Amino acid sequence: MIYEVRILFGTENIGRMLLGVAAIIAVAGVVFLLLDKLGLGRLPGDIIIRRENLTIFFPIATMILISIILTLLLNFLRRF
Repeated sequence: MIYEVRILFGTENIGRMLLGVAAIIAVAGVVFLLLDKLGLGRLPGDIIIRRENLTIFFPIATMILISIILTLLLNFLRRF
């Protein structure tokens, strides 16, 4: 049983996993930068509270829209 755990979490596998996660984060960052230029972070349901030294941003409408899009995309991909 211990031998199987070592195979799953070998240094080569951990390195590949970290590179994969880094690539996903980088792609997500680029996507969010592009979506910001399209005005996705400023939808009518997004809440922005600005004070003198504080800004709080609740992107409620943006989160709902992204959730719907990802749900449809993942359901579509899962069927194939």
